[in-house]
Amino acid sequence: MIRFILSFFGGIFTFVTMGIAVVALSIGAVLYIYSYDLPSHESLAQYQPPTISRIYSREGRIIDEFAKERRLFVPAEEIPDLVKQAFISAEDKNFYQHAGYDARGIAAAFVEAVRSRGQNVRGASTITQQVMKNFLLSGDRQIERKIKEIILATRIEETLDKESILELYMNEIFLGQNSYGVAAAAQTYFNKTLSELAPHEAATLASMPKAPSQFHPVRRKERLLSRRDFVLKEMKENGYITEDVYEIEVAQPLLSVQNGDYDSFRSALPSRDYFTDEIRRQLSRDFGEEEFFTGGMAVRATLDPELQNVAATALRHALEKYDRDQGVWRGTGKTISTDLLNDEAAWREALRDVEVPRDIDLDGKWHPAVVLFVGNRDARIGIEGVPDDADGHFINPTDVTWARKQLEDDELGPQAKVAGDLLREGEVVLVREVKDEDGNFERWSLRQVSEVQGGFMAMDVNNGRVLAMQGGFSYEQSVFNRATQARRQPGSSFKPFVYAAALDSGYSPATIVIDAPIEIDTPEGLWRPKNSSDKFYGPTPLRTGIEYSRNLMTIRLAKEIGMETVADYAERFGVYDDMNPFLANSLGSEETTLYKMVAAYAMFANGGERVEPTLVDRVQDRAGQTIYRHDQRSCEDCAFAELAADSSPRITSNRERVMDAITAYQLTSMMRGVVDRGSASRAINLDVPAAGKTGTTNEAKDVWFVGFTNTMVAGCYIGYDTPTPLGRNTFGGNTCGPVFNEFMQAAVEKYGGGAFRVPPGGQFINIDRFSGAQLSPEASGDNVVAEYFRLGEEPVFGVAFDGGFAMGSNLPLFDEVDTEVVTEVITSTGESTVVTPSASFGTLSSGGLY
Repeated sequence: MIRFILSFFGGIFTFVTMGIAVVALSIGAVLYIYSYDLPSHESLAQYQPPTISRIYSREGRIIDEFAKERRLFVPAEEIPDLVKQAFISAEDKNFYQHAGYDARGIAAAFVEAVRSRGQNVRGASTITQQVMKNFLLSGDRQIERKIKEIILATRIEETLDKESILELYMNEIFLGQNSYGVAAAAQTYFNKTLSELAPHEAATLASMPKAPSQFHPVRRKERLLSRRDFVLKEMKENGYITEDVYEIEVAQPLLSVQNGDYDSFRSALPSRDYFTDEIRRQLSRDFGEEEFFTGGMAVRATLDPELQNVAATALRHALEKYDRDQGVWRGTGKTISTDLLNDEAAWREALRDVEVPRDIDLDGKWHPAVVLFVGNRDARIGIEGVPDDADGHFINPTDVTWARKQLEDDELGPQAKVAGDLLREGEVVLVREVKDEDGNFERWSLRQVSEVQGGFMAMDVNNGRVLAMQGGFSYEQSVFNRATQARRQPGSSFKPFVYAAALDSGYSPATIVIDAPIEIDTPEGLWRPKNSSDKFYGPTPLRTGIEYSRNLMTIRLAKEIGMETVADYAERFGVYDDMNPFLANSLGSEETTLYKMVAAYAMFANGGERVEPTLVDRVQDRAGQTIYRHDQRSCEDCAFAELAADSSPRITSNRERVMDAITAYQLTSMMRGVVDRGSASRAINLDVPAAGKTGTTNEAKDVWFVGFTNTMVAGCYIGYDTPTPLGRNTFGGNTCGPVFNEFMQAAVEKYGGGAFRVPPGGQFINIDRFSGAQLSPEASGDNVVAEYFRLGEEPVFGVAFDGGFAMGSNLPLFDEVDTEVVTEVITSTGESTVVTPSASFGTLSSGGLY
């Protein structure tokens, strides 16, 4: 009997032992099979998650940020214990005890799945397992992935300590609203830093990893609140908060940015504009788009926010003035269903969804509005962000009489007399307040985004730092940056480069060039360029030629020195990469960008030294190491603790000289004449010396002004995106000149200005600016100008250059060109043809310019 009993229990023991062995071998075999060819977990020790790249102003304020995944990396030691405890309580309360996986949790999840017959399946993953899933594995719910997850979790626990694993988890996890990691989520939902979070807010964040879309603070508020309270209860039971704290925190309402309880972080930043978007474009090109959007760069911009606002306002003033002078009402082209207009909540919600620019501040904020009712005289409007009081808001007849409505067939309606002549119910418009002289509200005024566009840019002449850039009327309306991306004909604003080449070739500001008619037989036909005044002025000094923008003098001068020399200068200054040496290009018919033109003019202003424009002072990587610095000059005295009260640090420049310093001063002096008495004299009125050049292309398709003081250079161009004539009496001086003047008045007030530095090695001689004749040192009067000549070079007076062109015998010298006269000429093919004086190189596809 005893032997039977021993045999029986021995058999059971053997069976159990063998069963355990089989199970162990089976588990071992499964683990061996799935551990083969697993991804390496060791790379996580050097893992650097994608983080936000931020752009800072010169004062160190955040002005923009770019990221594919909005993440702010925070080291484990800087994450508050409260936040760690909330996530541990919600996701893995045994985190500090287990070896990577929780066997009890897995068993409980298995039992629950069996009981629910597969209807309630939960992962039972530890934080370590979630790290493995997020970094190295897929997110599918398969037993194969779960086994691999456990294997990798045990391995990573042997490689990294618990805090390092928690750091990876809390910086990588997705918490909704494009927020990755706890720091970004705290900013997104509460506009707070991690250290500012209360326990109930930390518990709210810890509630979201399961399914952020299912725990939205607005759409799923009750579900999120229930989950938050559960996490607070777990924190209490785990000993992280006391009973008293729990009672206080669980009673707190669920507040969030999304529900309007807090201002968003983004609301404190300025609207994205052309400046920061251009930084994004340039750094993506230089460092790679992937590195810029994920590398956590800290970018210190050269932007001056105050001057940027002035630049935007100045350009918008000019664009709006031109647009309203056309007297055409186009509106926004957007509408809201008239069925919604009787329900304020409905039309306000619909208006919020309409895509119209909301970044315009021109003499007041421009607001989107919808036309609610059109009466016999007025139109009632509802305005976004403005309460609709009992009296209502109206557009009255006095605000519409400037315009005619553009109809669907591009025809124009009659001159508006009442609001209904322009507006219809449901139409979305832009409006701004008009105030009286005392600053009191007077009425709402209709506004529209200008159809004509333009660009503006300003930079420091000595270091190339771009202080302001405006690429159009509204960034939200059009992100195309016309300061850097638009290629336009510079017109006469290119002429200084022709004159610079001449001055460096032995000419002087007093050199005489014939201003007389020219005929050039080209393969495309006869080219008879003319001055914008349709007159010819005979022998004229170079100074007067540039002051009054004489085309014929410029062409003769370019012919005299050679277009190859002119092209070399244009390329040297960076206006073109490879300029075509065609004679018409001396008048600026070849396209370039405002960005390049402004940078080139800076070299005139600083005495002829190369300066590279930059929107960025410095770029640092995520570790704080400087990977780019623009200013390469050395400061010889910056290492000294003290300097004399009347001394400043010496800055040594190793910049390349692109033109002779005396040439730069001569050219600057001549361009001062443009501002003081020439083609820009009516528009520019500054308290400090200024120089510059206007530009107006053939048919005024583009108008320019680029100018400078001794500290700053700025430029403007205005034109339709599809080049179209701007109309008669539209010139660079009267259209872009006011933009430069408005901006420079603010710039001079902030940065100052003074006399242009006179380089050594020259002497002043009085010259008659009309005849070029030398005058006595005592001479005075409007016709007297002191020209600067190189020492040792005797000025040559009385010699006139004609560029090798013979003057047509039938072309008058001083008389106005008769546009009705026709001339018979012989073409390059030997055939006879008739050409009118109004035929220009623009007629022959050349872009003849003024």
